[in-house]
Amino acid sequence: MARILVVDDENNIRMMVRLALQHEGHTVETAADGEEGLDKFGDGKEWDLVLLDQRMPGLSGLTVLQQMRYHDPAARVIMITAFGTVDLAVEAMKAGATDFLRKPFTVDILRGAVQAALTGASQPSASPEASPMTFGMATINGFHIVSQSGASIQMGEDTGFRFTIQNPEGQTQECTVILPAYVAELIKAHTDREQMPGGLRFWQALCEEALANYLYQNAEFPPGGLLRVEDFTSGMRRWVDAVLAA
Repeated sequence: MARILVVDDENNIRMMVRLALQHEGHTVETAADGEEGLDKFGDGKEWDLVLLDQRMPGLSGLTVLQQMRYHDPAARVIMITAFGTVDLAVEAMKAGATDFLRKPFTVDILRGAVQAALTGASQPSASPEASPMTFGMATINGFHIVSQSGASIQMGEDTGFRFTIQNPEGQTQECTVILPAYVAELIKAHTDREQMPGGLRFWQALCEEALANYLYQNAEFPPGGLLRVEDFTSGMRRWVDAVLAA
């Protein structure tokens, strides 16, 4: 069984996580803020996994994550957040987070994310120049986008991209993300570009971002292995702007 440190300023979250993981046989210690978390973390050698809240008084979760990874580059850290987009996941991925757990989460999702983090490879330190055009290294709510298979699929005027997803239990599902032509035209109008950097890879990565956001919001396979990008959302606009600025 694992030794797990839980860093969260909400007492009820700390208690729920501690009790759920102790029930699984893990040894669990808690900390109420970033400074206490860093003090208990030490050089990291005592811990197999850290669950770390993103927003706390004092030191932010990302700052604590960066400090933990500085002391132990192999540290496994699951970032916990109450916010509903994957923007934080991108930043935490660059800082070396192993997974991103979205509040509120069920005990089953918690157990799955912990199991996936403990059995998977630890995250390598990402370079500051890491591309925002992939979630290939990310695990979200215990779900991992493990591959992208094949080229694009033309579906009338729309375009589809195939992905393979693995859930915390190790089961996989093929998923096709459909990018409607009208969404692509909205993006071209927003950027005032007809051709995007990276060509087809840009659109594939856009669909990967949409899939990552779905997993972040729902923690389940898309029904029927299909996901349709219905709109050019504000989160997607931020992603597009970040790619163009990179």
